[in-house]
Amino acid sequence: MPRTTTLYGIKNCDTMKKARAWLEANKVAYEFHDYKVAGIDAKRVTAWCDALGWETVLNRAGTTFRKLSDAQKANLDQKKAIALMVAQPSMIKRPILDHGGKLTAGFKPEIYKAASR
Repeated sequence: MPRTTTLYGIKNCDTMKKARAWLEANKVAYEFHDYKVAGIDAKRVTAWCDALGWETVLNRAGTTFRKLSDAQKANLDQKKAIALMVAQPSMIKRPILDHGGKLTAGFKPEIYKAASR
């Protein structure tokens, strides 16, 4: 049975565009889940955090995270980070690639190549 590949992210993100171009150039069939349009549930974000670490999944470099108040950023832990990411999916690192259960966060061609084997 072929592996299912799902790319999670936001349509207009530059990093997402690079990831999609790589997948297409390497003939990796995938489904795209735009969590700005379709949303994302806490169960999936929790699974990503359990597998990759919440510090990896949380996008601290983005403007959405930087606009949070100091109180919202204080004492971050996995539970608080998941609640923030579900409420504002822009705070999820992009893209998240699920290739047959192998998860990666962010885009690097060499990591995608290894994951698609």
